[in-house]
Amino acid sequence: MTGFLVVSAAVYGVVIGSFLNVVILRVPEKVSIVKPPSACPGCGNRISTRDNLPIVSWLLLRGRCRNCAMHISARYPVVEALTGALFVLVALRFGWSWTLPAEIIFVSGLVALAFTDLDRMLLPKVIIYPTGGLVLAALVAAAAVQGSWHRLAIAAGCGAAEFVLLFTIHFISPRSLGFGDVRFGPIIALALGWIGWRYAFVGFLAANLVGSVIGVILMATGKAGRKTLVPFGVFLAIGAVLAIAFGGLVHYPT
Repeated sequence: MTGFLVVSAAVYGVVIGSFLNVVILRVPEKVSIVKPPSACPGCGNRISTRDNLPIVSWLLLRGRCRNCAMHISARYPVVEALTGALFVLVALRFGWSWTLPAEIIFVSGLVALAFTDLDRMLLPKVIIYPTGGLVLAALVAAAAVQGSWHRLAIAAGCGAAEFVLLFTIHFISPRSLGFGDVRFGPIIALALGWIGWRYAFVGFLAANLVGSVIGVILMATGKAGRKTLVPFGVFLAIGAVLAIAFGGLVHYPT
């Protein structure tokens, strides 16, 4: 059953990753994610079904459009493969459980928001709010089925605490932290807090640690300065993934 779960998670993950590519590309442009169908930006021809298979089509076409040979960014299969890997991660972490749907929704939102922030320095509300609403709804359903209302209360408390913390930072220094991050952080704390408050703490700590290390590297190589804006949503997402994968290995003083 574990093997079936992993394979299913991988397949569904790359398919959802293909859809997330559309979200990442179109939402910042305020274009419908439903229509028009995907087309080559070079020749404008609609991409056929056989050329729209996640990862496989890009590899078979060697990263080029079938009609005009225009280069197709490797970012597309990277997003698809990353989403598939994250689906496998949460499948192995949570197994066949009522927690799994919420965490699947959560990591899908992480990918969409992280890459949008990386590209545009933007965390769109039209991605944040549906992600948060669906994660919350899935966790409420899990709590109702399992009678785990205490876990939901802890998760909600973690989300509220992170909102207060990020809102305070934004209020003191709006330039250092955008309000999109203030909206994004509580969703992460909610999803991680369901596992345990320690996971929410590790996720936030890891996000800041990764952000600090990358910031130092960029400044040391002359690619950024102290006033350079950074996509903190990317680091929040990385921190969340690290917490899911390794949060249970962290030991706390008693």
